Amino acid sequence: MNPYVLPFSKLTKKDVGIAGGKGSNLGEMAKAGFPVPPGFVVLSTAFEKFLEETDLNIEIDKWLHKINPKNIASIDRASHELRDEMKRTDFPADIGQLILKSFPKLGEKYVAVRSSATAEDSSIASWAGELESYLYVDKGNLLDMIKTCWSSLFTPRAIFYRFEKKLHRMKVSVAVVVQKMVNSEISGITFTAHPVTKDRNQMVIEAGWGQGESIVAGKITPDTYIYDKVIGSLIDINISSQKEMIVSKSGSGTKTVKVPKIKASQQKLSGEQIMKLAVICEKIEKHYRVPQDIEWALEKNKLYITQTRPITTL
Repeated sequence: MNPYVLPFSKLTKKDVGIAGGKGSNLGEMAKAGFPVPPGFVVLSTAFEKFLEETDLNIEIDKWLHKINPKNIASIDRASHELRDEMKRTDFPADIGQLILKSFPKLGEKYVAVRSSATAEDSSIASWAGELESYLYVDKGNLLDMIKTCWSSLFTPRAIFYRFEKKLHRMKVSVAVVVQKMVNSEISGITFTAHPVTKDRNQMVIEAGWGQGESIVAGKITPDTYIYDKVIGSLIDINISSQKEMIVSKSGSGTKTVKVPKIKASQQKLSGEQIMKLAVICEKIEKHYRVPQDIEWALEKNKLYITQTRPITTL
């Protein structure tokens, strides 16, 4: 078995130690038959090999020991030095070849590249949102983006978080998810239990135009739909006007554009689409046996599940 790169089909939720929270859950869902965009995971072993072969692990220890977590400047300096050092260091050739060999199997021109920390979504701490994601990545810049994902373990925010959660003495590693880029017309988040009232019989679906990063980052106010799991129907629809959305940029990457006037105040998902999504999300919750925080996307009227994790606030 390849020790550095594995397709989703070879991973389950038990592989969180090598594939991180995102990677192991995508494997678990793909195996269970949920509509997950195809992909593979560059395992944390690849990141560790990169650090060992280049002696970057010594450099990392040195900087982490120098940090005074109460001093933002010391966190910023360590972050800057470590990320620069990683950028300058060559990608391990053998691992690079394995990754570039896996890429054509996806049959896509563009992929999404997402960090998946092996401490993420675990009982210790939720790293979600601490690490970076890159959209519309092509074969030409894939290895650079994977390296940038590795280095996102050392953004100022991630370093601060590490100290705050007392993880700086622990081994924290990172895997990278590479998966088909869903060209979302609409995307959003589903909480299979109400995140505010804690009502487990209600599901809250948030939806916005374009890529979901704008909702995750809190840049837009999405539509909110409340679905009652007991009666199996929608009980509330809250439509929100949306001025901007994130779409693909020709070449690669994303750009923010204005939402066409005609669409700005429209309801994002139709009643039928909401019901279809609610059914999938309810099945995911049943599969995991705990309420889930699920990211989804809609492309050409096909729903995709791009991530799931337990709701940490319940």
